[in-house]
Amino acid sequence: MHVPQIPQLTATDPELAALVEGEARRQHDKLRMIASENYVSAAVLEASGSVLTNKYSEGYPGRRYYEGQQFVDPIETLAVDRARTLFGAAHANVQPYSGSPANLAVYLAFLSPGDTVLGMSLPMGGHLTHGWSVSATGKWFNSVRYTVARSTGRIDFDEVRDLARRERPKVIFCGGTAVPRTIDFPAFAEIAREIGAVLVADIAHIAGLVAGGAHPTPIGHADVVTTTTHKTLRGPRGAMILTTEQHAAAIDKAVFPGLQGGPHNHTTAGIAVALREAGTDDFRRYAHQVVANAKALAAALVDRGFELISGGTDNHLILADLTGKGVGGKPAAQALDRAGIELNYNTVPYDPRKPFDPSGIRLGTAALTTRGLTEAQMPQVAAWLDDAVTAAVKDDGAALDRIAGEVADLLAGYPMPGYAA
Repeated sequence: MHVPQIPQLTATDPELAALVEGEARRQHDKLRMIASENYVSAAVLEASGSVLTNKYSEGYPGRRYYEGQQFVDPIETLAVDRARTLFGAAHANVQPYSGSPANLAVYLAFLSPGDTVLGMSLPMGGHLTHGWSVSATGKWFNSVRYTVARSTGRIDFDEVRDLARRERPKVIFCGGTAVPRTIDFPAFAEIAREIGAVLVADIAHIAGLVAGGAHPTPIGHADVVTTTTHKTLRGPRGAMILTTEQHAAAIDKAVFPGLQGGPHNHTTAGIAVALREAGTDDFRRYAHQVVANAKALAAALVDRGFELISGGTDNHLILADLTGKGVGGKPAAQALDRAGIELNYNTVPYDPRKPFDPSGIRLGTAALTTRGLTEAQMPQVAAWLDDAVTAAVKDDGAALDRIAGEVADLLAGYPMPGYAA
């Protein structure tokens, strides 16, 4: 059952309660390997579901447009102070509703419509809000995109430097949504300084790894750091922006009143709890285990003939091209879901297939590491992945159902935050 329990919801709206309970059971029984998902602690769940959702708080602590902030102000201040301490940042804004609005605040703070921004191309691993054409950031601004080398799957900094010198962007984004290798923040910073651009590091995927010392930090290199607060950080669905003192006022003004009204105080409280948890030795061990698991899984997949973009991973994320397996990413992902393994189909660099029917799959180890799995289980996970992909090619539903049962049997021995069997 869901933990905390939901008796009032069950009594008031049993239909919805049944769906919540079903989702909790699904999360318990499946290997959750979508790289942007995780499990939050029961403490984060409690904070996020508290009476704080009742309170409106436009403005910032000590400068609100509504009265009754005696407890909300200290909550937000606590989250801000914990963010600054954990990441070593001069300033933190914890109000953005999610990662995309956080990135939009960067545009509002530093750019005018039509100005040039340089970001990683979406099919190469970048994010929609780094200037991709279907996003407002690609429609309202002059977007220039860098790629990865065909031969290595890694960023070509000669290309980034050449584009920056030629196009003179005001903002450069580094980071992305399908980047399996360490982000070289010093290299990006050198290019940004040369042309006088603001460097923005989007660490939404790796924030927990940075906090836990399992990935180099962008602090001291990037002028602005944006991040979601879920994914590897194991907080609620929200976002933060970390900045130098020089850019603090511009970012705060862009978030409010530029883009948002009142912050979601229940989310702010959940963020504060997650940041406290992320400052512990247990979390540091967790962050390093996430990477160790990803590396072990990547090696096991390579042994089984999977083609991994860049040949492996340095973080929590693996991007695999299934062309050699004779199946597209979408049917493979659907088959894997039936087999109890949740991940997503994904474009790979220079993919000849369409975005909604791409060649690849993206998977991560953050959530399964939260459940307590280690390197010892990664060969078995790779075997299930391989068997399920083979079953997808053969349309072997019985094999997929067998794997799902085996997955559930394994996970029964690994407790899930937010659920009691």
